[in-house]
Amino acid sequence: MNTISVSHPVPRPGGRLVDITQPAFKAHPFPFYAELRKTAPVYRARMGRLEGVLITRYDDVLAGLKDPRLAKDIDSVQNAAELSKRPWMPAFLRALQNNMLDQDDPNHARLRALVHRAFTPARIERVRTRVEAIAGELLHAAKARGEFELVRDFALPLPLTVIGELLGVSARDRVLFQRLSRNALVPPTTLNVLRMIPAMWALVRFVRHLLEERRRHPQDDLLTALAQAEEAGDRLSEDEQVAMVLLLLLAGHETTVNLISSGTLVLLTHPEQREWLRARPEGIKTAVEELLRFTNPVETATERYAKEEFTLHGTRIRRGELVLCVIASANRDESHFTRPEELDLAREPNRHLAFGHGIHFCLGAPLARMEGQIAINMLLAQLPHLRLAVPAEKLRWRATPVVRGLEALPLVVR
Repeated sequence: MNTISVSHPVPRPGGRLVDITQPAFKAHPFPFYAELRKTAPVYRARMGRLEGVLITRYDDVLAGLKDPRLAKDIDSVQNAAELSKRPWMPAFLRALQNNMLDQDDPNHARLRALVHRAFTPARIERVRTRVEAIAGELLHAAKARGEFELVRDFALPLPLTVIGELLGVSARDRVLFQRLSRNALVPPTTLNVLRMIPAMWALVRFVRHLLEERRRHPQDDLLTALAQAEEAGDRLSEDEQVAMVLLLLLAGHETTVNLISSGTLVLLTHPEQREWLRARPEGIKTAVEELLRFTNPVETATERYAKEEFTLHGTRIRRGELVLCVIASANRDESHFTRPEELDLAREPNRHLAFGHGIHFCLGAPLARMEGQIAINMLLAQLPHLRLAVPAEKLRWRATPVVRGLEALPLVVR
């Protein structure tokens, strides 16, 4: 079996904290997390300029994702002095925090109920044929060229086109949204926030314009459904609508990009598993679940903050402290998965946490699964001689919080 690994020794107390957003760490995080599970299951690290607590064991991550002591809304737990340490953010960006990902109940339940009526499984299932058509067009172009860069030419345009069409965003404007996601998913430093402000300002204005157009001229798309969403007389405010559109665009393609690209890399470095799937395309459902577990397109759950001081495995977590539930560690916990460091596309059961758990379980999980299943099966069927154009060790991983994905994956198709 082909594997790529490197040792990440756990730093000693008082030493320099590991920054889990750096490309070198992203390439090989799993040995580090394995050591943490054994010796320091609750551990302080860095995410850009922010310091936070990593929770790494499966049981603790599962509990943390629904722990009432951990809040999503930072304003509810940190005092003015603590909030002042956060990177500066203009008022128009703070308004975007009115999305369900950054809210606790009861406001989260309210927002999810309103959005769920627009983002129904039936609406998602209707796009299956369109996903197949887009994937076929992209792969046809790749075969014609003889080589292609999988992220740019397939893994990114497929889900971005799908979520854009679901929302009702034009092809030209989807390029702007894609640029936003790349600018937004960077380590949270003051410089990074400053760099993204002009594009974010233009984008927020544009989304407001789109929503206003849908209110005046409704269409059969998600933008219209969000603009009209109502539950027991309650509606989304304009800020909530804007925040939700941006969340759906970002979350609606980012995880799938990483699933397709990292999943393809893993299949190319595990040829026996690749051939197993090629011979059994009906096994794609369990295969995608295993690729989600093994590659971890979402490395950590989004930020949570301690509402009160408490102790976990002997480590004191302070009130207001940033807490990260490390999904990538939980998904390789040897107490819950047999031979977790091995790729087994037929693995069952597979109770991974790739889409989270509890009230914040990913609303778009059915769409991501469908896109991943179609994309990977079509890739293997139509490009049987696919191989890496560069050694796997030379691939670069993105410097990002929360998600884990490749900058690029150059391939040869024949």
